[in-house]
Amino acid sequence: MLRRNLARLVLGAVRWKTVGEVPTRGVLVGAPHTSNWDWVLTLLLAWRYDITIKLLVKRELFVGPLGWLLRRTGAVELDRKNPAATIKQLLEEAEGGDPWLLGIAAEGTRSRGEYWKSGFYRISRQTGLPITLAFLDAPSRTVGWGPTFHPTGDVGADMDVLRDFYADKTGFKPDGFTPPRLREEG
Repeated sequence: MLRRNLARLVLGAVRWKTVGEVPTRGVLVGAPHTSNWDWVLTLLLAWRYDITIKLLVKRELFVGPLGWLLRRTGAVELDRKNPAATIKQLLEEAEGGDPWLLGIAAEGTRSRGEYWKSGFYRISRQTGLPITLAFLDAPSRTVGWGPTFHPTGDVGADMDVLRDFYADKTGFKPDGFTPPRLREEG
């Protein structure tokens, strides 16, 4: 309840609105990551709806004050040598009916790259969890949930869903946005 009230207060104070259907479970693709504020607003969106996001963050970042902050906001240390073990443990902890999202930054960094990282897609296919899309629209000051869908295994068709959705949603700095494309698309 504290997080929900904090999120409502902060989003109201900065005059950002929230929209979209609230997912109950899924692999969350973070809003196009073009600034440090993208994840903050996505996290506040989740808190606004009493949803816990377990954000996968590389273990090396959990040091000092940053580590403390990451843990308090739901981040999980990802052992990149054995990511399956971390994800398996999270899924076991998620048993029950409470809303729960596994958060992954599809691009991984704010640097412009040729392809998105495909972890969110592989995890969704392996666990059966649907993919949920988050977005930011800076001009209208809107943060929200987009579609939630189960990937079909046709990578190109599934990524077309992402491309269509993100066509006009590029975060704070559109020039830093990498269009959704996975290496697996060929």
